Amino acid sequence: FPEMVTNPKLVLVQGTLNVVMKQNVTLSCLSEPASPPVRYALFKHNQQVSALNRSDLSPALFTLTISSASDVGEYKCKAEYNNSSGGKYSNSLTFTLLEPISKPVLSSPTSQAKKGQNVTLSCFSENGSLPITYLFFKGTQNISPQKTMQKREAAVIFLFINSLSDFGTYKCKANNSFPNNTKYSNGFNFTLAEERSHSQPLIIALGLILLLFIIGLALAIPFFVIPLYKSSK
Repeated sequence: FPEMVTNPKLVLVQGTLNVVMKQNVTLSCLSEPASPPVRYALFKHNQQVSALNRSDLSPALFTLTISSASDVGEYKCKAEYNNSSGGKYSNSLTFTLLEPISKPVLSSPTSQAKKGQNVTLSCFSENGSLPITYLFFKGTQNISPQKTMQKREAAVIFLFINSLSDFGTYKCKANNSFPNNTKYSNGFNFTLAEERSHSQPLIIALGLILLLFIIGLALAIPFFVIPLYKSSK
């Protein structure tokens, strides 16, 4: 009976599974115990991308360069004897492409606020690998714990406008696993909304009554005052 190889082990020996463009990674594939020579083939999504023959007990080393998004995904290797029709497959390793985040946008449903009001701020980076971590600032001081978003959605915080000191410049920053990729948002300022006094409606009503009185008096002069004046003569 022809000797069969065992299922090889695929191991990452250089680089990381989270990769960036133009990064090199090295995979090791070894079936043990196996009597050489052994042919090792590397597959990506069931398509062979490379093959090596080993005449000793050393592993086959495959070096890949991540040059496009098509280079990431699931990899496996296969070990077989040259004179056999079978072969055994290894475990799989999956590479994920890290993308830099875009500049986050800080926004709020309202730009005006008054003392004693609750407001919200949302921070959102449209592009970049998930998860993305957000942190909110007022000036240079952070005002909330960091929020890590696993989905493509905005991080939201709630604020209570308690005093005039809460009317300042707010910002947020975003980062992900992409190395050296922290981005800051635009600045956002709440403006103080003018508060109407309780006497304003009364003043407006009195003004309207006075205006109507003047209009009524002006209309009454031709019909009542002038004829009365003429009759008195």
